[in-house]
Amino acid sequence: MTMLRVLPLACLLGIPAVAATNSSTVTFNKDVLPILQKNCQNCHRPGEIAPFSLLTYQDARPWAKAIKVAVVTKKMPPWFADPGYVHFANDRTLSAADINTLSAWVDNGAVEGDAKDKPAPIAFQDGWNIKPDMIIEMPKDFHVAAKGTINYQNFLVKVNFPEDMWVVAAEMRPGNAKVVHHGRVIVRPPDSKWMATAIPGEPYETGSGPMSGGQEGTDLLGKYNPGLGAQTFDVDGSAKFIPKGSDLVFNLHYTAVGTPETDRSKVGLVFAKHPPKLRYWMSPGTPAAFNLAIPAGDSNAEVVSEVTVGVDNAKLVYIQPHLHLRGKDYELRVVYPTGEKQTVFRGQWNFDWQIGYQLEKPLSLPRGTRVIAVVHYDNSINNKFNPDPTKLVLWGDQNWDEMQSGFLGLVVDVNTDITKIFKASGPSLLPRGKLGPTLEALQTGPGK
Repeated sequence: MTMLRVLPLACLLGIPAVAATNSSTVTFNKDVLPILQKNCQNCHRPGEIAPFSLLTYQDARPWAKAIKVAVVTKKMPPWFADPGYVHFANDRTLSAADINTLSAWVDNGAVEGDAKDKPAPIAFQDGWNIKPDMIIEMPKDFHVAAKGTINYQNFLVKVNFPEDMWVVAAEMRPGNAKVVHHGRVIVRPPDSKWMATAIPGEPYETGSGPMSGGQEGTDLLGKYNPGLGAQTFDVDGSAKFIPKGSDLVFNLHYTAVGTPETDRSKVGLVFAKHPPKLRYWMSPGTPAAFNLAIPAGDSNAEVVSEVTVGVDNAKLVYIQPHLHLRGKDYELRVVYPTGEKQTVFRGQWNFDWQIGYQLEKPLSLPRGTRVIAVVHYDNSINNKFNPDPTKLVLWGDQNWDEMQSGFLGLVVDVNTDITKIFKASGPSLLPRGKLGPTLEALQTGPGK
């Protein structure tokens, strides 16, 4: 394994299968099931995020026409990156051969075929997409109210790791996916003051702010978003670091669903078998525009944020944008110390599918490189998801507020001080105005 891999949790993710040469011979057992196994069963099985199972012919047959429509229109698999920039190792674009195979199967009656043609079923690991060496669960249930606003909840989970640990894969799983909008598991080192006096398992409404700057050596260990799946951290021999004596903090965003519910989320970890060559670090949502302002009614409001790389030998390996309901698109640019500029990522935003993109080749970010996020929002009445087009929108945790942030995965030397990897710069240091900050701030912001 040589690249970070976001294990697929959406149907039909685009691992090519061989299409039948004669459309009349396409059968489920011989041609379709291999595509489903490789591309959609991690999601389309009991207990997972998809609304129906695709494990068997009996499961898939009622959805045959819907499957064809989804793949032909490219609604599925969900993938929003513009192909005109860097290439991504986890590109979910379905091949023409796979689309033709699925379409031919539907057009010719969606027949089952000979049972002897079926590949062996995939053996899933007790609901996990990894084989965890250790599972850490919240110590007790959190009771989710039936109605009302539920602020971000932080739960200290005492682990007290007995020695330094290196993690090559993690998967956060909600205890109740109906109410967990998204979640994060953060490493809290033993000398951290953050939540130092917290009672384990008790909820604290300290918001998402404390880890936004990655203070005191905190590091994002695992995430849960719809369609994200498990994350692995082995990039050319890298792994995530958990210092001896550390605990974990579960940061959860719950949504009321009309009935009282409970949740007890958990995270599974796979430990490195050998000392790593590099350390994998996930930015805590930076670059970020905590100073954003989106005017009422603006259908294409621009917001820009920036960080500057403060260490040597850093390489970018992963990009996961994070916006809310007014988000339209996300672009990531880098400006090297030489003045050379490069657009690394550009893509549409979809709140329902918060995908992570792993670079096919790690991108070197020399010390002094500026990493710039450019985002557009639709705060107009034409945005059917807009909670209130008459409102000036500022940064906030709830969906009716907005965020402009990106979780960037980097690999660095093992002994790198992670508190120095990114430093907010340029437009991210400006006081909040009536709009933006915009691209104009790149020339007028602090230090310019």
